[in-house]
Amino acid sequence: MYAMKYMNKTACAQQEAVSNVIREVQILKAVEHVFIVNLWYCFQDEEDMFMVVDLLLGGDLRYHMAEDMNFTEDHVTLYMAELALALDYLRGRGIIHRDIKPDNILLDEEGHVHITDFNIAAETGKDGTASSLSGTKPYMAPEIFSTALGERDGYSFAVDWWALGVTIFELLKKRRPFIIHGDTGPQETIHVLVNTNIHFPSSASDNMNDLLRQLLLVDAKQRIQTLAAVRSHPAMAAVNLENVKAKKIKPLFVPSNDQLNCDPTYELEEMIIETKPLHKKKKRLAKQLSKKDSLSSDNASTTKEKPDMFKDFPYYNRESDLSGKKSPPPSAENKSSSVSIQRTQSDVKRSDVVEFPAQSKTNKQSLPDSCNELSKHDNVIKTS
Repeated sequence: MYAMKYMNKTACAQQEAVSNVIREVQILKAVEHVFIVNLWYCFQDEEDMFMVVDLLLGGDLRYHMAEDMNFTEDHVTLYMAELALALDYLRGRGIIHRDIKPDNILLDEEGHVHITDFNIAAETGKDGTASSLSGTKPYMAPEIFSTALGERDGYSFAVDWWALGVTIFELLKKRRPFIIHGDTGPQETIHVLVNTNIHFPSSASDNMNDLLRQLLLVDAKQRIQTLAAVRSHPAMAAVNLENVKAKKIKPLFVPSNDQLNCDPTYELEEMIIETKPLHKKKKRLAKQLSKKDSLSSDNASTTKEKPDMFKDFPYYNRESDLSGKKSPPPSAENKSSSVSIQRTQSDVKRSDVVEFPAQSKTNKQSLPDSCNELSKHDNVIKTS
């Protein structure tokens, strides 16, 4: 089983998000990790771009926090280890995620965590830095704002480790360490980050709170930002990272397999407003083809005006890459008849659950829609 995300070409073009989608795909093609939501196929048709990814049915951490799940230090120690392994992997490939937060951490059916949503991820240059103002404000490190204000030339991988610290803190204390809102300006945000007297979770041990403190150091050079530093910290002394990577350590929290692990009301609302459902695509495209001389189709006008806009969106088949054999990409019509729309509570995520009978992958999940970065909790910001 896989999850298929489809992104309407016209919507992406209108939001000038096509390049973001293509960049996300190029990054996902280059990565594969046990604690990352991996890309398996991508392709396109006249209307949409498609990404077929791991299907994870455990919901995201934001949903479980909203459901009043009480995450303890024993829970988050494993999450810390799994996420540190994933961030270390990304660092080794020169990738900064830039949007680590509970919304973008999905659970599989056993309760292991996986990083998703690479829409604003960046591949660093030769100097290992990025410079655009990107992220979700309450999780963004101070050096991102300093860069935006021209006070420094850029930032690096340490921003993801800061966001990891904010996320683990929030899981333990059920609130963030800093009070920052969507309309808080860069200068004011820096002031808050520098001057806040952090009250660490009373339920956590001194060692765990010290690890959080070192992840939340304002000075990026002093901040914990490597797997080696996490491994050597006393809070992680009892954790065998080799066993963690092999998924030999079982999570204490296992999502229920007899419920949606998402907000069904929100799911229904999103399905109701879907104007171009995928299951009607074949009939719709046939109708459009019969009226090919008409200018009534938004998608037709988009591709006619900018015929090369989507040429860099690749056809990709990871199974072929792994086997060394070339095979044609799957199509939107090539899936099983069992299709459902899946969304999470925190982000607008449009994806179909798809089973490709020829494959054996199971327990996989979707990515957020790259053409809609509006969260119900925080604003995601991205500047080029």
